[in-house]
Formats: sequence, C-alpha cells, structure tokens
Amino acid sequence: MGTGILVLVETDGGVPRKTATELIAKATALGLGPVSAAVIGPVDASSLGGVKVYQVESAQLAHYSTGATVKALQALVAAADPAVVLAPASLNSKDALPRLAVRLGAGLAVEVTDLRAEGGQLVGKRPIYAGKALVDVKVAGLGIFTVRPNSFPGGVAPAGSAQIVAVDAGITAADVDTELVEVLAPASKAVDLTEADRIVSGGRSLKSKESFDAVVRPLAAAAKATVGASRAAVDAGYAGHGDQVGQTGKVVNPSLYIALGISGAIQHLAGMRTSRVIVSVNKDPEAPIFQYTTYGIVGDLFEIAPLLQKELAAH
Repeated sequence: MGTGILVLVETDGGVPRKTATELIAKATALGLGPVSAAVIGPVDASSLGGVKVYQVESAQLAHYSTGATVKALQALVAAADPAVVLAPASLNSKDALPRLAVRLGAGLAVEVTDLRAEGGQLVGKRPIYAGKALVDVKVAGLGIFTVRPNSFPGGVAPAGSAQIVAVDAGITAADVDTELVEVLAPASKAVDLTEADRIVSGGRSLKSKESFDAVVRPLAAAAKATVGASRAAVDAGYAGHGDQVGQTGKVVNPSLYIALGISGAIQHLAGMRTSRVIVSVNKDPEAPIFQYTTYGIVGDLFEIAPLLQKELAAH
C-alpha cells in the first residue's frame, strides 16, 4: 500500500478548476503524508502550489473518453502510489472512478462533504437517504473519495512551485470509445451549478418562463449567483435541464441557496440540503422546505423577490 494523498485535478482549458485548490489544501491540512496531484492534458500548474504533479498528455485525451480516461488515471495512480485518492464529485468522476476502483481493487466513497484524519486513517462523512442522515465512511486499503465542490471553500495550496512529472499511460486510438461530433459552448458565462458558491432557484410557482426570467435571473444577478430550478420548473419549460437541482439533476453545495416558490419535495432536497445557508420564499407556511431552511419568508415570491433584489443590489 502506498503513502500520502493524490488529488485528481480537473481543468477547464488547461486551467485547474477551483476544486483542485480546495482538495489540495484540505489534503495538506489532514497531515496523512505527502500530497501530490494528477492531471490529464495540458495544465497551468501555477495555482497548485508546491506539490508534485503527475501528468498524462496524449492526443487521444483532447476530449473526454471513458476508456482512455480510466487508463490514464490508472497510470497516474500507479506512478504516484498513494494511500488515498481525492477527486471532485463531478460528472466525469461519476463515470470514470467506479471503473478505476474496480481495476485497482480499491474502495470507493462518493459524494463526501467532510474529511478528517482519525488514527492515521482518512474518514469521510457523506449524506444518505436523500440527505436525511450522515454517515462516516472508511476504506480499507487504497481508498478513492469523491468530494462535493464547496465542501472546503477558501483553501490555499501549499507555497512553492509545482514539479511536473510526465507519465506515459500508453494511450492509443483503440482506447478511445467515443467519437466527438460537435462541441457546443454554453450561452451563459455563469459558474457551473455544481461549483457555484451562490444559487438562486425557482420553482413551478413562477407560472411561466417569462416570469422565471423576470424574477429569478435578475435576483441571481444581484446576488452574483448562478440560476437553478426545480424539476417541476424544468419540466414546465421555464429553464433548461442543465439548471435543474435535485436527485435527477445536479447536486449542489453552495454557501447560499435561495429557493423561490419551491415546496421542498424530497427529490429537490436531495440535491441542495447540504447548502450552508438556505433562504426560502413560499406562500405556504407548511411547505416542507421550511423544515430545512435557515431563513424562511412566508409570502408572495413576486413581491418578496424584487425586495431581495433591491437590497442585494445596494450592497
């Protein structure tokens, strides 16, 4: 069994996502041995601090492919030889890491929201039963933990310059199991929901796409937040599926979650219950979401939202 912690770094155009700094800083604070990072493709490692960075580059890895990615990750883990692997709980992780765990004979703990060292072993805390309970998770042998973004905000990578170590994963065209047909850039420049620190979500009570756009989006802009939506709002055509928060949408973990006209069905709560501060606006004082709300406002969202927007814009 290896030593230390290996952090899998995801990038956007060669720039590490903020989850990289969060996880490297947390891994360093745990004190469970040396911390290193692993990346696929080109990377600007200046934000990763003084860690050793294992890197696989290949023309076949220019775009995500399950087979090629898993093979590259296997080579990176073999080169770093860690006791623990940390990764963001992202779409690609959900696809690749279960396969990687099988190949390595490793344990896999997903969607953890906290990590601690206990007796020289890593212990993760994760929500279960749609967030109704929290459990501690330990892994015997090599352990792979995926962590929800924003679980450790404000982390700073260790001082110094990263040392890049090139790893040859032997990737060939035969490892690429998908064909890229087209890449469509998102129209919005907002931070992705899964990494957003602030989110304003609207529900079916907005009554129309026009009302959703007129109420939710301006409030989100004033709060410097990303727009989200309940499944009911998405099904009604008020917002796209990429904006959906919940069990069949995206799981989010922001510091602030504002819910407008969302009743709080268990499927929605499963996607946002771990938010640090939840502000809910609903006309129904018995709405289930109020049981999990930090600050609840019983009232008409069409009256309350503009008032919130005015106050936020003033600050």
